[in-house]
Amino acid sequence: MTWPAVHISQSINAAPHVVANFAGDPANLPQWAAGLSNGIRHEDGRWLTDSPMGAVEVRFVGPVEHGILDHDVVLPGGSVTHNPLRVLRNDTGSEVVFTLFRGPQGTADDFEGDAAAVKADLSRLKGLLDGAAPNGTIA
Repeated sequence: MTWPAVHISQSINAAPHVVANFAGDPANLPQWAAGLSNGIRHEDGRWLTDSPMGAVEVRFVGPVEHGILDHDVVLPGGSVTHNPLRVLRNDTGSEVVFTLFRGPQGTADDFEGDAAAVKADLSRLKGLLDGAAPNGTIA
């Protein structure tokens, strides 16, 4: 069985290692991932954020250093949503690609809303990293 999917991408004028190191650091997620804007904390070896359902865990399954920023979101009940996210070389910059799946419970409107949220998140990431120095210094 497969689900409908869309690939949402954003070009960023920064080297892939800079983008991967920044975006793949869970501590930086609140700066660009709106769903985590209320913060994230490192507790007992896990990265957690609060949601209306309770604590949600975010786990990067990488390897981040190779631009594989796939991450699992573990809900309080134990269900896991896998989110593929890659940083690809695009000439001297990067292309960040998020694959969004429409699962069996989602409606078309939910899917469109999720896609818009991902686009906004990637746009915020671009705003933070466009023109970042090769050593990762953000202007």
